[in-house]
Amino acid sequence: MELARKLADFAIRPARASDAARQMIRLSCLDWAACGMAGRSEPVARLLRDGALSEAGAHEAGVFGGGRVPVRAAALVNGATSHALDYDDTHFGHIGHPSVAVFPAALAMAEREGRSLSAMLDAALIGAEASVRMGLWLGRGHYQVGFHQTATAGAFGATLAAARLAGLTVEQTRHALGLAATKAAGIKAQFGTMGKPLNAGLAAECGVMAVDWAARGVTSNPGALDGVNGFGPTHHGAGDLSAFDAMGEVWQFEDISHKFHACCHGLHAMLEALRGAKAMPERVDIHTHPRWMTVCNIKAPDSGLEAKFSYRMAAAMALSGIDTARIDAFSDDLSERGDLKALMARIHVQADAGLSELQARVVLDDVALEHDLAQTMPFEERQSRLHQKAHALTGRADDLWRAIDGGELGALLDVVFGDPGH
Repeated sequence: MELARKLADFAIRPARASDAARQMIRLSCLDWAACGMAGRSEPVARLLRDGALSEAGAHEAGVFGGGRVPVRAAALVNGATSHALDYDDTHFGHIGHPSVAVFPAALAMAEREGRSLSAMLDAALIGAEASVRMGLWLGRGHYQVGFHQTATAGAFGATLAAARLAGLTVEQTRHALGLAATKAAGIKAQFGTMGKPLNAGLAAECGVMAVDWAARGVTSNPGALDGVNGFGPTHHGAGDLSAFDAMGEVWQFEDISHKFHACCHGLHAMLEALRGAKAMPERVDIHTHPRWMTVCNIKAPDSGLEAKFSYRMAAAMALSGIDTARIDAFSDDLSERGDLKALMARIHVQADAGLSELQARVVLDDVALEHDLAQTMPFEERQSRLHQKAHALTGRADDLWRAIDGGELGALLDVVFGDPGH
């Protein structure tokens, strides 16, 4: 079956998600909202929000930090804002961040179309699941050559979530996917700059725009995903159709990974391993999977943004007692601290093909510490840690969870887009 039709059928036909997947999308909604609320004062968030408000368009959907803008602009602003802190969820099969592309499109569309919170969460789960499978279909080669799956795979997930909420037919959704294929974009060269969170916003915006175009009757080549000169073939996609096996029966989103450190997820296994450090070492050897060497191995970061992609700086921070769970820990003045510079000189990072992408091994002098992010975290522990994180980020974790648990979209909108000074 043509890939666009398979995805459109999945998005529009009734689907029964697993209980575990439904639990995870609710936790990711909490996590995404907290990250967006905490990120609303970041420079990229303020710049994009001011730009959207200056357009004086239709007041269709809210944005983090206050104000109402056209649904397209809301998706863009909220996507970039929620990824500004780089503290949102990750799926390692997707090789990217599903929620920051999908939730902004889903929430903005649900608000404009008057959909329920339950419908929004169902659509977000459909979109997130599809984006994970698109990430698997595109594969490691797509990522390694320089594309940012949060933006590329994420754009198709955002499209499907928006299509479901907009009430598109299967045929219209096929066209929307074809239109998204000609617009989706995002490159890893933006890592460490404002361009990286912008990629998430672009994915959300792409999904909303593609759906609105298709709803108005704009057509496309549905083979633009996997056909001749399609998105996959022209973007170094692996084209492995097994990525879509049992879609709708097996839910890849159940394996989502949430962040508990305010930096690139590639650093988290190392940071979790360093929680067992007992003394300041003379030498530190960090062993990590080879693919992370081009993602988060900035050797001498000059800013807080770059520090979030630096094994040496993050390790030096952790060993110095700096809480890497705090969003304000990754500040621009880190590179000026003499103690951190001295410690970084003792830290050595090396690729180790014997490790998985979710594992890290840290040798402190002659003591080896290890961690594997694939270890299953009990649901109750995950929920507790995410509540603690949301409270630290916003002080409103209880309000957020009460709104999500209560099932009223308006209540969630009030908390997420209400008075920033609350």
